[in-house]
Amino acid sequence: MNVFLKLFRKLDWWLIGSVMILSLIGLSAIYSVDLSKGQDLIYIPKQLIALVIGLFFLFISANLQVSFYENSAKFFYIFSIILLIAVLFFGENIRGTTGWFKIFGFSFQPAEFAKLALVIFLAWRIERQARRFEKWQFVLVLFVLSFLPFVLILLQPDLGSGLIFMGVWFMFLLAVGVKKKYLAVIVLSGIFVFLSAWFLLFQDYQKNRILTFLNPEADPLGSGYNVTQSIIAIGSGQISGRGLGFGSQSQLHFLPEAQTDFIFAVIGEEMGFFGAGLALILYIIMIWRLFDIAQCSKNDFSAYLVLGISFIFFFQIIINIGATVGILPVTGVTLPFLSYGGSSMIINLFLIGIAESVAKTV
Repeated sequence: MNVFLKLFRKLDWWLIGSVMILSLIGLSAIYSVDLSKGQDLIYIPKQLIALVIGLFFLFISANLQVSFYENSAKFFYIFSIILLIAVLFFGENIRGTTGWFKIFGFSFQPAEFAKLALVIFLAWRIERQARRFEKWQFVLVLFVLSFLPFVLILLQPDLGSGLIFMGVWFMFLLAVGVKKKYLAVIVLSGIFVFLSAWFLLFQDYQKNRILTFLNPEADPLGSGYNVTQSIIAIGSGQISGRGLGFGSQSQLHFLPEAQTDFIFAVIGEEMGFFGAGLALILYIIMIWRLFDIAQCSKNDFSAYLVLGISFIFFFQIIINIGATVGILPVTGVTLPFLSYGGSSMIINLFLIGIAESVAKTV
């Protein structure tokens, strides 16, 4: 009993509190979307189950020693690669992407697990470098480790999740302070790869998403429809919102994929500036606590591990909300703890648990 109480006292309750309130806001918005279907509830029961399972994994991962993640880094990474390969052959195709395993009526997305595996493995690899980051080989090794899951995810195709992998890799390079000339080469190479992918790899719908981002007014009833409706929804919420279940854009199905890609628009419309602003404040608190835990960590592996977790959340938040308000392309990236998605909820809570396991040692 004393050990149990000791654990709870060492937890970072600012971090857990912000995550739990975000989850409650997400459940409210998903419930509202469910009401608009005019039939039995579809999303909210599964999301509640995912939340309970995720909280269980949060508790387990918070109780594990940081050394467990360090010693298991290779296993996590290799297992994630196996899953990403397997899903290409045996996965379920949902909305044009072969990225899910269907198990007992529930869908599991290996790309979510791969995010967790990547940050653990990159943190382990950087710690093994013993702060010798001046060599080009170090940049190349980290690139290969990140590029392999990126390619496998791109083959599904899931551009949004793939971009997060490369973003985490680049942020790690900035964090360790590699030479500026390496960064310049990376940026130029990235431009070349993007142009090559545009002509050789991207599907038509992915190209349309990017073109729509550049000029959504060009086809407001076609490729620009989603973003246009999202902006209308957020603007119509004004200060206090229309109320849960009373948003015209979400309730009348003008807003596509309201429970996932555009959940922030639902919150903006039905909860207004107060609801959307509260969500942003909670995200800021969450990222702040993660950075603080990383800064106070007692060893390099722990610091880079929590830093990588903060990078994952940061990119998901920026990409999703940026697409919702029309300043970034829509890539299908979910919003942590707010969007509907069992795999996302469980893995995100697992990541918070890992950060809490580090916080215990601070």
